[in-house]
This record gives sequence, C-alpha cells and structure tokens, in this order.
Amino acid sequence: MTNKQNLDNSSNKGIYLLPNLLTTAGLFSGFYAVVSSMNGHFESAAIAIFIAMIFDGLDGRVARMTNTQSEFGAEYDSMADMVSFGIAPGIIAYNWALSDLGKFGWLAAFVFVAAAALRLARFNTQVGIADKRYFQGLASPAAAGVIASIIWVGSEYQLNGHDYGFIVGIITIISGLLMVSNFRYNSFKEVDWKGKVNFIAVLLIVLVFVIVASSPAELLMGIFVLYACSGPVTTFRSVKQIKLEHVVGDNKNDADFTKHDE
Repeated sequence: MTNKQNLDNSSNKGIYLLPNLLTTAGLFSGFYAVVSSMNGHFESAAIAIFIAMIFDGLDGRVARMTNTQSEFGAEYDSMADMVSFGIAPGIIAYNWALSDLGKFGWLAAFVFVAAAALRLARFNTQVGIADKRYFQGLASPAAAGVIASIIWVGSEYQLNGHDYGFIVGIITIISGLLMVSNFRYNSFKEVDWKGKVNFIAVLLIVLVFVIVASSPAELLMGIFVLYACSGPVTTFRSVKQIKLEHVVGDNKNDADFTKHDE
C-alpha cells in the first residue's frame, strides 16, 4: 500500500468536528432535560427540548453548507434524536404527570418512546425515496414539541401535572401514534429561504419575534398542537377516498395522493 493510500484511509477515519459538535450539543440538551425533570425542574426540562431542536436543525444544515456530511454524522444524529425527542419527552411527561397512574402512566410514556424509535428507523430507510414535500407521520421533534410545550405551559401556570395525568397520558399516546401513522405533514422544504421578500414580510417577522418573546410557552404550544393536527387534515383533503393504508401500515402506493394533488 502506498503512502497516498495510507493518507486517504487515515483521513476517512476522521470525524468532522463542527456538525458533530452541534449534534453533541443537542444530545446534551436532551440529557439535561431528563436530569432536570428528575429534579423537579420541569420548565427547564421543557426549554431544553426546544434548545435541542435548534441544534438538531443546525447540524444538518451546517454539514451541507460546509460539505462535511458523513455516514457517521447521520447515524450519530439519529441516536441523539432518539434521546432528545424520544426518551427525554417520555421521561419528562412521566415525571410531571404520569408517575401516579401506575401501569397506564409508564405504558403511555413507553408508547411515545417506542413510536419515536420506529419513526426514526422508518425515516432513515426512506431517505432519498420519499416525497421531500411531506413527512410520513409526525416528525419526532414536532411530537416532542407537543409534549414539551404543554409541560412548559403547565409549569408556568404552576399546575400540578398529576391532576391532569390521564389527559397528559392520552396526549402522549396520541402524539406517539401520530409519529408512526401515514398522515402527511408539510416539511416546508419547498420554501425558498434564499428568495427575496417585501418589506411588509420583514415587519411581520419582527412582529412574530415580539409575540414569541412575550409568551413563548403558549405560542409554541399553539404552533405544535396545530401542526400535529394538520397531518390528518392534509391527508383527508389529499385523497379521494380514505383507506386504512392512508392512516397506518405500509403505504406503498402514493398514487392516490399524487393524483388528487394534480
């Protein structure tokens, strides 16, 4: 083997620093959320989930911008997502509201965790072949956002989560089932972020930031709950006749969707 081949092999064994550093920051946020919930700091735990979302959105974009994508990075990102958007929300929900419900409480949390794992596995197997305009099933960060925002609002208003344990359990289960459903959710990947907008649009963006800063918990809860509900609405409007495979199972035929869209 030549010296050049040795250098090539050694360079392939390296790990790109910047995107994986961002992924690690997201993983740390998810782990911090779990620890905070164990100590009863539920507001901090919920906020940590949203911070993990920011890092999750950055690592992939940074990798593409700097041309530092790698198989290791993709696998590491999936593992971090499982912790931050699967295990962490399930444990936080359990600690905040479900621990007094016995088997129903921990089973509700487990349904969410298992659904997140299945959702991530299915997403990884469909990379490159799925319609980029839509997600199949509720994305795990969005499902985590539903749980985290509800807990954040509850903590802000000093609500005792155990008083609403059954409701939180049902929401946790539904959020998990939406992740493994076939409902179509807009991915917003067709939005041209590099395009130009008029001055009014900039003013509206500023207004959105002001609203978010004034009541972030309530606004985020509204956004994520509405987005979670948008999947069934989008699916029912996109097909001429609703079938079981449009809701759950192996949906190998997208012709019904495309035909109606056209």
